Amino acid sequence: MTRPSVAGDPGPSAMVEAMVALFDTVHDAVFFIKDRAARYVAVSQTLVDRCGCPRREDLIGKTALEVFPKPMGRAYYEQDRRVLETGLPLRDELELHLYVRGEPGWCVTNKVPLRGAGGAEVGLIGLSKDLRVSAEQPGGYEDVAEAVRRIRARFGESLRVEELARMSSLSVFQFEQRIKRVFGVTPAQFITKTRIDAACDMLRATKKPVADIALDCGFYDQSALSRQFKAVTGLKPTEYRARFTSVDLFCALGLLAGCAGGIVEQWLR
Repeated sequence: MTRPSVAGDPGPSAMVEAMVALFDTVHDAVFFIKDRAARYVAVSQTLVDRCGCPRREDLIGKTALEVFPKPMGRAYYEQDRRVLETGLPLRDELELHLYVRGEPGWCVTNKVPLRGAGGAEVGLIGLSKDLRVSAEQPGGYEDVAEAVRRIRARFGESLRVEELARMSSLSVFQFEQRIKRVFGVTPAQFITKTRIDAACDMLRATKKPVADIALDCGFYDQSALSRQFKAVTGLKPTEYRARFTSVDLFCALGLLAGCAGGIVEQWLR
């Protein structure tokens, strides 16, 4: 499958090529863009090398199911379908990926839906950042991965750091050190970040009242959400909704997705 182009207008293709060229210089991360069928349309050289492919074109047009060994490929493909079908980003997924010599290693993955001018999903953009810890290395992240999945799946419930540490078979101190090593924040801060991220998604994608969003995201009431939300984003929830209803703004990758959505929509045609 050859890479699509836009007749008479090299702009979108050139901008996508520039993004890929930028990420080609980053050797501890995998960057990719996929279409609405979850097929690769752009990949960084790091992914090409790690999959053992001689050419970048060998990945274009394929899904993760066709590229990665099971169960990795199945897990990545299911992530892609979930992002494309729900329109919600995948954030801070602590998972195994392929390292440079093909062995599994730990990484943190983020995937953001790309939306066209009409607001419909046209694909997704993603980045997997190495943690430089192999799957077999002592002190890996298998012990905290389940706790991270619990936080991401049940952020609307009461979450206690002590309980999360216990389910990881770690002391509170050990658990805090592991989480801080991966995400750069304490477990309590990571829980708050996850809740604020979820509130951002709901504010952009739904018309739910702010009070309902606060309860859904694990805050005591609307005032509690508003205080935390403004401390993190600098905006009240209502201000954020008014400003970013049609924009994918998710840290640095979200900014890239917000800029790239229209470009990639033209490029994929």
